[in-house]
Amino acid sequence: MSCRRDQGISRRLKLRALIALSVVGISTLIGQEKGGGDETGAYDVVQGWLKPPNPEGWVPGPITAVFAESPDRVFVIERGELPLPEKVKPGPGAMFGAPGRSASGAVSQARRENYVLVVDRNGKVVENWTQWDKLWDGSRGPHHIKINPYDPDKHVWIIDDDLQQVLKFTNHGEKLVMTLGERLVSANDSSHFGRPTDIAWLPDGTFFVTDGYINTRVLKFDKDGKFLMTWGTPGSGPGQFKSPVHAVAIDNERRVYVADRGNSRVQIFDENGKFLDQWPNIRDPWDIHIAKDQSVWVVDGQTNKFLKFDRSGKLQYSWGTFGQFPGGLWGVHQFSVDQEGNVYAAEAYNGRAEKFRPKPGADSGKLLAPRLIDLSTAQVKKEVSR
Repeated sequence: MSCRRDQGISRRLKLRALIALSVVGISTLIGQEKGGGDETGAYDVVQGWLKPPNPEGWVPGPITAVFAESPDRVFVIERGELPLPEKVKPGPGAMFGAPGRSASGAVSQARRENYVLVVDRNGKVVENWTQWDKLWDGSRGPHHIKINPYDPDKHVWIIDDDLQQVLKFTNHGEKLVMTLGERLVSANDSSHFGRPTDIAWLPDGTFFVTDGYINTRVLKFDKDGKFLMTWGTPGSGPGQFKSPVHAVAIDNERRVYVADRGNSRVQIFDENGKFLDQWPNIRDPWDIHIAKDQSVWVVDGQTNKFLKFDRSGKLQYSWGTFGQFPGGLWGVHQFSVDQEGNVYAAEAYNGRAEKFRPKPGADSGKLLAPRLIDLSTAQVKKEVSR
C-alpha cells in the first residue's frame, strides 16, 4: 500500500511540474514579439525627438556633443548648419546624412549659426546661445560639452579642438568665466593645447583634459585652471597614446579612464598619471561614461555599439547597430544619460541627436545608469570647499 501511495504522489508531482513548465513556456511566448533584431537593446528610440531651429532648407551640421543636465535641460552642439541635399524630403526627420552622405564630410559648406542649443525633454529649443556664435569663427565648432557634477553652480564647459581652447561659461551662457589655451595656436606646453578633446573632474574641482589630435597626452589642472602636470608620449606602449586621444572619465576611486582611440583601447591611470591597466581590442572608443554602479560604458565609433564593461574590463553587454533610420547609429561622438535613465547620442556623421527611452520592464543590467552625485554629502562638501 505504501509503495502504491508513494508512486501516486510521485505521478501527481511530475504532472504539476509539467503543467508549471507549460505555463511558463506559454507566458514567455506571449511576452515575445515576432521578428526584430533587438537593434536598440533595452531602449525605444524617441522618433523625431530633436527639433532644431534651422530655417527651411537647412539642417544641423555634424552634431558632436550632447550633455543632459536634467531631462528638461539637455545641451546639444551642432557645428553650424548645412544646406539640405535636394534628394532629401524636407521635414522634421530630415538630416544631411540621409542619402548616405556624412555630415562631417560636408562641414566646409556649413553656415556658422546655432552652435549651442538647450532643449527640453521633447527636443524643443528653450535656449539658443547665438550670442556666442561668432566665437566659433575659424573653427569647425566645439568638440565636447560637459558640466562638472560636483559644481553647485553648474558651469558649462566647452572643449573646442580647432580653437585650441577649453572654455568655461555660466550655466545659461551669460558670461565666459575661464579660457584655457591660446586661440587658434597649437603647442605642446603647459599653456597651450594640440587639439583638446574632453574633460573630467575630481570632487575638489581638479580636472583633466585629453589633448588629443596633435598632442597625445593628458593634462591636469587645479580647480582654478592652474597647470599641475601632464603625462603621455606618442606610441603604443603602456602610458603612451596614438592620436586621437578622444575622451576621459573618472570613477569613485579617482581612477582616470582615457579613450586611447588611435590604439583601439582604453587605458586606466591613477590621478597622478601612473599606469594601472589597459583594455585592448576596442576598435574605436569615442566616449566613456561611468555609471552609478561603477560599470564603464564605452561607445565604439566603428562598430556603432554601446559596450558595457565591469571594473576589470570584462565585456558584460552591448547594443546598437549602424544605420540612418530612427534608432540606428553612425558616429556617436558623445553620449549622456539623464536622471530618468534616458540616453542621448550625438551622431557626428548622421548630423543628428537621438533620444533613447528605457523600455517598460527592461533589465536594469542592460541600461546605462546616470552618475548621480549628492552634493549634500560631507565628503563632497569637504572636497569642493578646499
